[in-house]
Amino acid sequence: QLQLVESGGGLVQPGGSLRLSCATSGFSWHYYNIGWFRQAPGKEREGVSCISSGGGSTNYADSVKERFTISRDHAKNTVYLQIDSLQPEDTAVYYCAGSSRLGNCDIRRAAYDYWGQGTQVTVSS
Repeated sequence: QLQLVESGGGLVQPGGSLRLSCATSGFSWHYYNIGWFRQAPGKEREGVSCISSGGGSTNYADSVKERFTISRDHAKNTVYLQIDSLQPEDTAVYYCAGSSRLGNCDIRRAAYDYWGQGTQVTVSS
């Protein structure tokens, strides 16, 4: 099946940048759409971005458009989330997830079958 491991989180000041990584493994990893989600304490897990298995289709939540960029490096079996102009409200645990539903990706939780362990992003001065 699909295994996912996130990394790249940390503590950053407002206005800073981070690049999160989602390393994937599994026989059919390249057939999965990949999504990024985040969850802050006391809040529901929300989808922020996704990318199709071939990398040709992406989607973003309205709240992160023009600040978040998702990309896929097939040679490294890795999906990245570049986050620019970080704000305190971006503080959350960020998860990547895999979906066996093909075609254009979406950021609904129900579409995803496999989840990583999460990486903490904290934005504070």
